[in-house]
Amino acid sequence: MIEHRDAFLYVVVCASGVADGVGELIAAAHAEGWKVGVIATPSALDFVDQKTIEAQTGYPIRSAWRTPSTLQPLPPADAIAVAPATFNTINKWAAGISDTLALGILCEAYGLGIPVAVQPYVNSAQAAHPAYGESLARLRSMGVLIGDYVPHKPKSGGGRERYSWTNVLDLLRPPRRSITPGS
Repeated sequence: MIEHRDAFLYVVVCASGVADGVGELIAAAHAEGWKVGVIATPSALDFVDQKTIEAQTGYPIRSAWRTPSTLQPLPPADAIAVAPATFNTINKWAAGISDTLALGILCEAYGLGIPVAVQPYVNSAQAAHPAYGESLARLRSMGVLIGDYVPHKPKSGGGRERYSWTNVLDLLRPPRRSITPGS
């Protein structure tokens, strides 16, 4: 875990029915002292209010690769929070597929030693697929911290009321140290 006062957090947001609530995570991260930049999957751009998020973070949303001559618009990440993490992103990431900027950043995070926390958002039919469980196991073996989201019913559009945006921040907090007298 890292001390996060003034550290930079990448929030990777995936396309889902709860993605429009990402501002809640950004606000909570700011309250804890994080500086935040958002990386969106290309499909997620249709689910979020880009101008509002950019105003909230002070940085442009990144979704596409940049050319070598283009300056990096975000500082390097000290940690990454993936929320909401969809079935597609979880499975591609675990398989090492890097076909979007978001997946490229997630795949590189392992090799760079950047702490990553994930709050899934999947339905119960997707969660029943063997690839999903195998992908979560592989990500855990890579040190990825995974939240405790309970899958929602298929075709319900649901789970919004149970989705915890701040769970990924809880996972990234440094453990509290107990102080014993005389130490």
